[in-house]
Amino acid sequence: MTDEAEKTRPKGMRLDVFQFPAVVAIGLYLIVLGVVNILGVAGGQIRPVYLAFSAVFFAVAFGLLLMLRWAWSLALAAVVFLMGLFFWKFYTQHQSPFLFQGLLNMVFFLYLVRPKVREKLR
Repeated sequence: MTDEAEKTRPKGMRLDVFQFPAVVAIGLYLIVLGVVNILGVAGGQIRPVYLAFSAVFFAVAFGLLLMLRWAWSLALAAVVFLMGLFFWKFYTQHQSPFLFQGLLNMVFFLYLVRPKVREKLR
């Protein structure tokens, strides 16, 4: 983007999210987790109370795409919670997919706490 194009674009239409493709990936990851929760409730594998997590995951995902500060803090809480959950499941059940999901959430956490990401939030 040139400086001229940046000046002519209205402030509400900034494309800051495309400078951080991992933020988009984290948002998509949270949307997938929300859909998996909904399908689990519809299939009867998990209790309906877990739909609250789906609502939070969707709100956080769309807030991250808009680069909002409250969504960033909720995303940090979500990935830390999920990281602990998956590492605990790996510790108790010794199944490698839980280890990989825990490590993925750790990578997301380490990306989100970067100062460069925090500077671009509104």
